[in-house]
Amino acid sequence: MSDLPRATPAEVRALSHPFRLRILALCTTEVLSNKELAERLHEKPATVLHHVRTLVRTGFLAAEPPRPGPRGSTVRPYRATDKSWTIDVGGPDRTGGPKMAALDAAVAEMRGHPAPELGPLVLFSLRASRDQLEKLVTSLTEQLESVDEATEHTDDPVWNVLVATFPAAH
Repeated sequence: MSDLPRATPAEVRALSHPFRLRILALCTTEVLSNKELAERLHEKPATVLHHVRTLVRTGFLAAEPPRPGPRGSTVRPYRATDKSWTIDVGGPDRTGGPKMAALDAAVAEMRGHPAPELGPLVLFSLRASRDQLEKLVTSLTEQLESVDEATEHTDDPVWNVLVATFPAAH
């Protein structure tokens, strides 16, 4: 059982849609307006706004102060909060739940790039206890955080890293 606070049903629903996870991924590294999100996601602004409002209402996105937009308009940018990392959304439900939605969002992001732009892809089968597996993922996460902190203020490109563990087929 996790030491993190348990997510509410509304929070779990907000994170169970792959499109919302894509919005969160984009707003983690940049502050983006609804229009900018719609352009990057190749969706209608009204569709994106529906999802943005759900993420704001549940605290996963925060509105930043308005900024000047084109032709004298005002634009409301959004940034991802760290809330999705500080709550326990539990395991997958019968429809796949948040864990499968995260995988769907990652695959959708990967499909948005030509193959030569993608980084390395590794599939490794490992015999380990659940405790060993959790220690390995914790260690890997610490290494990823260390690299991220060391390059935080550089012009290096931002890479998404997906680590997924699942039982091997018998």
